Amino acid sequence: MADESLLTIRVYRGGTLASAGHNHVIASHALTGTIYVPADLMRTSFEAHIPVASFTVDEAALRAREHNADFPPEVPDSAREGTRRNMLGEALLDSERNPQIVLRSVRLESAGQPAAGTGSEAGGEARAVLARVQTTVRGQARTISVPVRYSLAAGTIIVSGETPLRQSDIGLTPFSALLGALQVQDEMRVRFRLVARAAASALNPSGRREPIPGGSGKNVPVFHGPEGFIARAAASS
Repeated sequence: MADESLLTIRVYRGGTLASAGHNHVIASHALTGTIYVPADLMRTSFEAHIPVASFTVDEAALRAREHNADFPPEVPDSAREGTRRNMLGEALLDSERNPQIVLRSVRLESAGQPAAGTGSEAGGEARAVLARVQTTVRGQARTISVPVRYSLAAGTIIVSGETPLRQSDIGLTPFSALLGALQVQDEMRVRFRLVARAAASALNPSGRREPIPGGSGKNVPVFHGPEGFIARAAASS
C-alpha cells in the first residue's frame, strides 16, 4: 500500500569542500509490485517497481525522523532542488530514458531464527532472511544482497530492512563537482518498509481463507490462489 510503504535513502556529502554541501534524505512513497509466497516460504519471490520521478528530496517529516546532527532540519530550497535535478539528470538516474527502477528476487537465504518481539505490526512472527536481489537501474542489471525482516499474517505481509549500499554497486557514478572537491559519497544508507495486501484475484476457487503454509503453525487467515499467497502493493492515485 502506497500510504504505508516507504523507501528512504540517506546520501552523504564528501570531498574537501564537504562543509559547503548537505546530507540528504531521498524518498519514494510510490513503490508497486507483487510478492508471491508459496508453501515453501524460502521460495518466495517478488518484483517491485519504483518510478524514478517519484523520488523526493528532504521531506521535512523524514529529515525530522533522523534525530541526529547529520540531518539538521533546515535545508535551503536551492540545495534540495539542485540535488533532485542532478539525481534525475542524464549523468545519474537519467529519468527521461529510464523511468523506473526494478527490483526482482533471485533467491532467499536463511538468516537465523525469528526476530523476537518484532512481529506485532501484522500480528505475526517476524523472521529474517538474506535476499539476493537483481536491481535494474539505468538499464543495467546488478545483483546485491539485502538483509530483510518480514511478517505474514491476516492477509498482509510487511517487509522491512536497512542496509548500506554503494552507488557503484548498482552501476551509478556518484555526483561530483569542482574536480571532486564537492561530491556525494559512494556509500548510501537504504531503509525500506513495504506493506502488501492479499490480492482479491488470489482467492482460491472456493473463495476460502486458509492457514499460511509452512509458517509458524498458527492458523492465520490469508488469501490463497491455486499455488500460494499473492500480495500486491499498489500506488494510490
